[in-house]
Amino acid sequence: MESCDVITPPADDPRAFGRIAAANALSDIYAMGGKPLTAMNIAFFPTCSLPPEVLGELLAGGQDALNEAGCCLVGGHTVEDEELKYGLAVTGIVHPDQVLRNSTARPGDLLLLTKPLGSGILSTAVKGEMATEAQEAEAVRWMSLLNRAAAELMLRHNPSACTDVTGFGLIGHSCEMALGAGVTFRLQLDAIPLMAGVAEQIADGMVPAGCYQNRSFYLSQIDAGSCEADRLLPLFDPQTSGGLLIALGPDDAALFQAEASKNSIFCVAIGDVLPKAALPVIMN
Repeated sequence: MESCDVITPPADDPRAFGRIAAANALSDIYAMGGKPLTAMNIAFFPTCSLPPEVLGELLAGGQDALNEAGCCLVGGHTVEDEELKYGLAVTGIVHPDQVLRNSTARPGDLLLLTKPLGSGILSTAVKGEMATEAQEAEAVRWMSLLNRAAAELMLRHNPSACTDVTGFGLIGHSCEMALGAGVTFRLQLDAIPLMAGVAEQIADGMVPAGCYQNRSFYLSQIDAGSCEADRLLPLFDPQTSGGLLIALGPDDAALFQAEASKNSIFCVAIGDVLPKAALPVIMN
């Protein structure tokens, strides 16, 4: 299996940016139940406006994440560009009969999320110089976290479906999973975790354009009930290096949660899977 992902800086520190970009690229392999083996750097660097030391720190951050993943860097390519961008092409392995898909959730499954939401909103606040140091550190911490531990634990508990929550936001990826499987996802709004500071930044207007674009596209595909519009915004927030959204049977989900708690792996049950209804996602 192969995956390629390139992003613009979600953080000011170049080493943090490199690690986040690598974690983001590795996540696709983990979400499919695979093990990353090799990676190639892809960097777009503005030599006219940034010193070469920035590129060195950026690549070092990517290497930090690859080392943690046990993934070997085998090469790459750098292009001179007006805008700084960085990512990786990652190759991984998985047995053909054990590939996890995002279209195989079953009625009765529980839905688990392994990172809180809000990286897009907090990154927007960082770029707008509205985020506190604590809020920036919160976003960087979650975006830098590999999905490796959560994925390895998931594989021991018979998942029926999985995806990683990225650019389409939680709602977009939930709709995609539900439509693919011919089911409906019921999400519990009060259970969905947010990064610290997200609500405050929404109140200050620090919402990325991609969040509104996701809402415009997916709002007609959900039954929002009586949920307030502002409380739904984080669910449309485009995530960078987001967590895994996993569908598991109730018994397997309980075992997963117990083991996750024991091993300090973040995990929250945010909903369940119903037989197909009129819309792919229902909010409670």
